[in-house]
Amino acid sequence: MLPNRFRFFALWSMLLFWTTTAIAAPIPVPAPPQINAASYVLMDHDSGRLLVNHNADSRVEPASITKIMTAYVAFQQIADGDLKLDEQVTISEKAWRSEGSRTFLKIGSQIDVETLIKGMIVQSGNDASIALAEHIAGAEESFAGLMNQYAQKLGMTNTHFMNATGLPDPNHYTTAHDIALMAQAMIRDFPQYYGWYSIRQLLFNGIEQHNRNRLLWRDASVDGMKTGHTSSAGFCLVSSAKRDQMRLISVVMGTPSDNDRMNDSQALLNYGFRFYSTHRLYPAGEVVTEAPVWMGKVTKVALTLPKDLYITVPRGQYEGVKTQAEVQEKLIAPLPVDAAIGKLVVRFNDEPLLEAPLYPKQAVERGNWLKRLWHWLLLWFK
Repeated sequence: MLPNRFRFFALWSMLLFWTTTAIAAPIPVPAPPQINAASYVLMDHDSGRLLVNHNADSRVEPASITKIMTAYVAFQQIADGDLKLDEQVTISEKAWRSEGSRTFLKIGSQIDVETLIKGMIVQSGNDASIALAEHIAGAEESFAGLMNQYAQKLGMTNTHFMNATGLPDPNHYTTAHDIALMAQAMIRDFPQYYGWYSIRQLLFNGIEQHNRNRLLWRDASVDGMKTGHTSSAGFCLVSSAKRDQMRLISVVMGTPSDNDRMNDSQALLNYGFRFYSTHRLYPAGEVVTEAPVWMGKVTKVALTLPKDLYITVPRGQYEGVKTQAEVQEKLIAPLPVDAAIGKLVVRFNDEPLLEAPLYPKQAVERGNWLKRLWHWLLLWFK
C-alpha cells in the first residue's frame, strides 16, 4: 500500500488532469435552431463568415429592409460632401401620397435631411424615403440606379432595386446573404450614424411612433437594424448585436408573424454568441512575413494585410487555426504597394477557412544598373 504522501500526490495529479481536461475541452457545436422562415443567415460582422445558412442566395422580396440601402446612399452623399444633414428638402406630392408606413410629412413643407433619415429608419416612413430619393437624384427611379451601383460595389450580386421604399415590384429583389453584406457595410462604413438604428421612438408632427424592431426592448445587446413587411414578403428582420467585442448580424426573411421574426432572430443570435468566437489574427499593417526581392534597392520586402484580418471559429477550438504565407516566386522590382504579391492561407483543423492577399508594406524601387545586371546574371544561372 502506498504511503499517504504518495496517495495524496496521485489523487492530486488525477484531479488536476481531469480539471485541465475539462477546461480545455472544446464546446461541442450543435445544429443551429430550426426557424420558420423562407431564408435566413447568421453572419459574423468582422470576419464575414456565415455561421448559419438557409437558402442564403434564394431570391426574396426585401420590403422595407430596402431602406438600409436608401440610408446608405444618403450617408455616402454626406460623406462625399454632396449632402448636408441640415439641408432642407421640399416634400413633393408623390412623397406625400405614398402608401404604407409614413412619417406623416406635409406636402410642400420643408424638412431637413436628418429628420427624414431618422423618420425612414425609426418609423420606416415611405414618404421620407421618397422625399430623400427625389432630393438626391431628382427622381426615385434615378435614385434606384444609385442604389444598384452601391449594391454592386458591396458585392450584392443577387440584388436589384427598383425603388427607395421596398414596395413590391417584380424586379425589386435581393437575398438574405446580400442583406447581411449591406448591413455589414452600414455598420462598418458609417458608425457615426449606425446608432440611429437603436432609436426606440421618434416624435414628429405631433405623432410619436415606435421602432418596429422589438428586439431593442428585449435584448440589451441588440442595437439595430431594420424590419420589413408586405403581404408577399412576409415578416422580415435584420438584427445586429454586440457582446464582449463580438458582433453578429442575423437576417430572417419571410416569417409568418412579427413574433416569429423576433423570436427567430433572437434564437440565431443566442446560438452564435454561445457557440462561436471571433479572433483578430493580424491587425492592418503588421508584418506577416518577409520575402527576397531581385533587382531592387533593397533585398527584402515586408508583406502585410491592408486591413484587420478576423476569423470566427467554434468556441474553445482556436488551437485548430493555422496560417501559412505563400509568396510569388522571384519577386522583381519595382513592387508597388497596391499590388498583391502573395496570400495568407488560413486553415482550421486542416481544412481551408479563408485566404487574404498580402501586399508590400512599402514600395520597392528598382536598384541601380549594376545591381540589376548582377541579379540578372544570378537569375540566369539559377
